[in-house]
Amino acid sequence: MHYPLSEKYNTPALMAKIMGPNPIKLEEELMTDHQIPASAVVCDLGSGQGLTSVFLVKEYGFRVYAADLWSDPDENKKFFTEMGLTEEQIIPVKADADNLPFEKEFFDAVVSVDSYNYFGRDRDYLDNKLLPFVKSGGYVYIAVPGMKQDCHDHLPPELLLSWTPEQLDYIHDAAYWREIVSACQGAEVVCVSEMESNDEVWADWLKQDNEYAVGDRKTMEAGGGKYLNFIKIVLRKK
Repeated sequence: MHYPLSEKYNTPALMAKIMGPNPIKLEEELMTDHQIPASAVVCDLGSGQGLTSVFLVKEYGFRVYAADLWSDPDENKKFFTEMGLTEEQIIPVKADADNLPFEKEFFDAVVSVDSYNYFGRDRDYLDNKLLPFVKSGGYVYIAVPGMKQDCHDHLPPELLLSWTPEQLDYIHDAAYWREIVSACQGAEVVCVSEMESNDEVWADWLKQDNEYAVGDRKTMEAGGGKYLNFIKIVLRKK
């Protein structure tokens, strides 16, 4: 697909901040035809160094809380200021996805790119840990790394060039995720589908020089990408 919005962010300095396959392109595809109103209060859950949060503010007009457990809020705040954003537009928060520090029904929507698979595989997570912070009628938009078909019983050797079986247990196919989110009582499942973004976002990541990107090259250069995809999940709170 084409990524007209993401191209604005295709600079060496910004791409150096990505922590995996290009999250901006993933987010642009995820948000295609989205139903979140402009000026909505949105939680970017697992926001990393804040690039996806900046994208949500600049391209969609949301007021964003950039929530992440591992990044430094002060560093993110400095980055947001450099990107021309104010505290009224974007707020960095150090937050554990299992214990979010917000008021109930605070958000119009939650967006999560390339992180939900680390904390959302528990069937009770949505009802008990996330949806209480979303307003009735609000949306949850998720993009997770996945497999075209679960192969954990017979992992291809290409995948094991870069990742251990324990690391690969964080990624599954669309059928797995449909079962997980369909167990939720508090939201209707709008869609669970394979995304187009895979080759493009991996190519952007593998160009980076950090040790994680270098390590991932072993699998991808051996053809491991044929087993992988990204999965789009959209939910609407009842």
